[in-house]
Amino acid sequence: MDLLSHHLYSSPKVYLRELLQNAVDAITARRAEQPDAPARVRLFAEGGSLRVEDSGVGLTESDVHNLLATIGRSSKRADGLESARSDFLGQFGIGLLACFVVAERIRVVSRSARTPDAAPVEWTATDDGSYTVRTLPEDARTEPGTTVHLMARPGATDWLSQERVLSLARDFGSLLPYDVRVGDEAVTDLPAPWDRAYPSPATRRVALARHCHELFGFTPLDSIELDVPLAGIKGVAYVLPSAVSPAQRASHRVHLKGMLLTERAEQLLPDWAFFVRCVLDTDSLRPTASRESLYEDETLAAVREALGERIRSWLTGLAAGDPERLAAFLSVHHLGVKSLARHDKEMLRTMLPWLPFETTDGRLSLEEFAQRHPIVHFTRTVEEYRQVAPIASAQGVGVVNGGYTYDSELVEALPSVRPGTVVAELDADTVTAHLDAVDPAEELALSGFLSAARGKLDPLGCDVVLRAFHPLSVPALHLDDRAARHEQARAEAEEQADDLWAGILGSLRGSAPRARLVLNHLNPLIRRISSLSDRELIGTATESLYGQALLMAQRPLRPADSALLNRAFIGLLEWATHTESGEDGRR
Repeated sequence: MDLLSHHLYSSPKVYLRELLQNAVDAITARRAEQPDAPARVRLFAEGGSLRVEDSGVGLTESDVHNLLATIGRSSKRADGLESARSDFLGQFGIGLLACFVVAERIRVVSRSARTPDAAPVEWTATDDGSYTVRTLPEDARTEPGTTVHLMARPGATDWLSQERVLSLARDFGSLLPYDVRVGDEAVTDLPAPWDRAYPSPATRRVALARHCHELFGFTPLDSIELDVPLAGIKGVAYVLPSAVSPAQRASHRVHLKGMLLTERAEQLLPDWAFFVRCVLDTDSLRPTASRESLYEDETLAAVREALGERIRSWLTGLAAGDPERLAAFLSVHHLGVKSLARHDKEMLRTMLPWLPFETTDGRLSLEEFAQRHPIVHFTRTVEEYRQVAPIASAQGVGVVNGGYTYDSELVEALPSVRPGTVVAELDADTVTAHLDAVDPAEELALSGFLSAARGKLDPLGCDVVLRAFHPLSVPALHLDDRAARHEQARAEAEEQADDLWAGILGSLRGSAPRARLVLNHLNPLIRRISSLSDRELIGTATESLYGQALLMAQRPLRPADSALLNRAFIGLLEWATHTESGEDGRR
């Protein structure tokens, strides 16, 4: 009993769900044999006690001994009702014991509808595991049904208060098919908001938005009808008004035959549909033993696929008939649609004109970008894009930033839905090839300058290249690619490793291209630096240009890069102050 009442359930509040569930199942069992039988549940809370009355099938003394006193036994398994168990909310026969979470004593008074001549019977149990059973006089209960009395355990009185019982009853039982009341207050509120008739679509949208705000605390961008008749599912999905992380697990509200099963169903929708929150009622999904989550089986997998298809259809409908609402949705949740489009070519084809990407031409869809550029170049990281975007744009090279989640995968999938499109990953060689070469005679005249600059950056694994490109305001451009960064990381690890690991890392040395610092011969500053004759000053200026190019690309700085920036800054200050004071007349 301690295991079941304190360790099976996540919160004491489930005790009321179990009481409602037993009452509703008892009514269902009676109505299976007596369709005209009354269907009512009444709850009365006062003074640290709770009384729950139902007009259900009731129990005989034999039933009490066999069912209430034996863990795991249930009336839903007995008397030929096995075939009708799909109509019951509970399936495990342990729910009543959950009441010991809040009660130290449970008293059940019941009269059987199947055996009208049987006297009422009383079952009283305490939290130490003991119980008593006795028959009562005929007038103790004149009508078939069951009454459950709970006496609160110390410290749990609040759970049996009128206000708390009413709140929990409405939360768990608002969609139950029978008349449930706490005192005189109605609990059930049927039909469900998604099943009601409304004067117009606008009125329906407003009503569902109000329902969403009451349940989840936000006003949705839109609502999506969820109706899967084959799975016995009806409900609604509400689109979140703000972006959420794909890693954040979505929590949905699931009702089982009207009873709230869980507020935290996480596996109900495909992973890509993290931008909606659902509330639905089902009669086909299986609960776990605690009835606080869903059992992962083939039925749940099929439901997940069907609900995902419903959300796909909603997106397709927006693309075909309501582009303004689609644009509003994508401005917030483009990441979720991109996640779906990775695995669904038809969705990628449908969303191609709408999904936004960061490009050198501004924020465009891949369809519009591909129409402008014969080759769709892309980078795999945001850092690579920042390196080349200003220069590539000035040279007329179109580049898509594929560094954000899912973007590079979608760009690479573009030819599969847009035949004839050429997609190429942009690397340092491609960028350099689009930059104008400097006149050979001029480059030869600057060979001394280039030699000094290369000598300064060679220990950092970086070459120096002279080119002429726009915009003129950019003095230098730092270019590398993944292979170059990998080689750089390997070389750093080799320097810091012991002899054994240094030998292993040395054997991995490849022929990867080195990073390069591209100096802009059109930039006035570069022209002035290239005219210097002092090799030490040329080296200091080159280090400064290298550090500035790294910062412009927003690349993370290694310790060696930080030391270089500090050394170059101090060196330039010393040269400037010496020149200003006349101690050094070099120019």
